[in-house]
Amino acid sequence: MQLPSTPMQSLFKPSYPIGHAAERDLICQTFAADGDLMLTGVTGSGRRTLIRHAAQHIGARVLELDCLRATTSDRFLTLLTEGFLELFSTPRERQWIEQWSQRSGNISFQPSAAHRVSLGWTATGQDTWAVFQELLTLPQILAEQLDCRIVFMFENFPHIRAWDRSNQWEAYLREEIQRQSRVSYAVVATIPEPWAQNSSLTVITLPPLSRQTLEDWVIGVMAAQGLKFGADALALYLSYVQGHMGDASTLARRIWVDNRAVAYAQPSGASATRRSPVIELDQVHRSTQALIDDLSTMFESLLLLLPPIQARVLESLAIDPTDSPHAREYVQKHQLSKGGGLQGALASLEQKGLIYGPKEGYAIALPLFRLWLKNRLG
Repeated sequence: MQLPSTPMQSLFKPSYPIGHAAERDLICQTFAADGDLMLTGVTGSGRRTLIRHAAQHIGARVLELDCLRATTSDRFLTLLTEGFLELFSTPRERQWIEQWSQRSGNISFQPSAAHRVSLGWTATGQDTWAVFQELLTLPQILAEQLDCRIVFMFENFPHIRAWDRSNQWEAYLREEIQRQSRVSYAVVATIPEPWAQNSSLTVITLPPLSRQTLEDWVIGVMAAQGLKFGADALALYLSYVQGHMGDASTLARRIWVDNRAVAYAQPSGASATRRSPVIELDQVHRSTQALIDDLSTMFESLLLLLPPIQARVLESLAIDPTDSPHAREYVQKHQLSKGGGLQGALASLEQKGLIYGPKEGYAIALPLFRLWLKNRLG
């Protein structure tokens, strides 16, 4: 069976932040005032979407850099230059970059195949430090030329410390951006990093979305596709996604796909079955179970990568939620004292974005993963 083509991956993925109006306003104010920030939250909470939207609102351009890919200092510089050239791609902007490189003592503007260009350098090893210092002057120059602001968005920022062991690059990067009047940075993290507490950084944490916010969103996106939830079906959907925007989007798309498939389930030449515009309780349940089955390999791999004590904590929280996993009765009931390190396990799981901290009652942060764990444990 071949369904008509449609951009399904983007259909239920919000291009604007859902909820978090107060956080959005604070981010806008921070960027407008030449401030820097750390935005924390679990994967799928909409951190990057929120930063992009806030930057667009104040007329800023966003350069995104995943530090997980910056495995060496040279690779870090390459990703920076690629980001600059992607962000400033018009002929006039490229001309400014070329003129700047001509004044540079270390960096050259290099045309290449298929009308592409690159910024290159011949320095290696310790000499790349001079390239880095010079390269960081470019954002302020371009922002002044274009009368705009620039926001560096860093993901997985701590990974540069694998090669920046003396903290020289990280410290200089933050100091230089703070000095530049038109450039800010936003670090995307799971929980606040210790160094942020002793800095002037604005730290913002995204909590789970409210039930009402997700209800309004999913009713709207389904209505746009000619569908609506039955009352019990909507309640079940909301109980499954637990305020998590990423899982809410994924499950809504799966429900829509399964509903849509009904109209094309007949053999060739037969009249198509007319689909129901109402999403019923059993459809939400079936779609959820099918989605969890599809994700089971990924979830199994995730669980196997965890130390035994962390896996045991997750399994315990999945079948027996509690806001007091340290309680003696809970520890004894689920044998969490075996292997030791319960506090360390909770802290590590929170750092990985797999559970929330005490403020959210140590709930498992990824609702579909929680459902898979419950199914797995019977």
